[in-house]
Amino acid sequence: MKPESLLLSLVLIVLPRSAYAYLDPGTGSYILQLLLAGLLGAAFALKIFWVKIKTFFAGLLAKRSKNE
Repeated sequence: MKPESLLLSLVLIVLPRSAYAYLDPGTGSYILQLLLAGLLGAAFALKIFWVKIKTFFAGLLAKRSKNE
């Protein structure tokens, strides 16, 4: 990417124009719901795969111990 286009992209991202948009209270609660659902989904996925993750890292540590 050219440095000029990178600089222009950075300026456009950092210095946004006013949108004059209205966010109703329902929008805030929807964003909160999405955030909580994402966090709970990630926690549930971690709970399901915890044993596999633990054995994977235990195997890596065991291989390092044998090599040393």
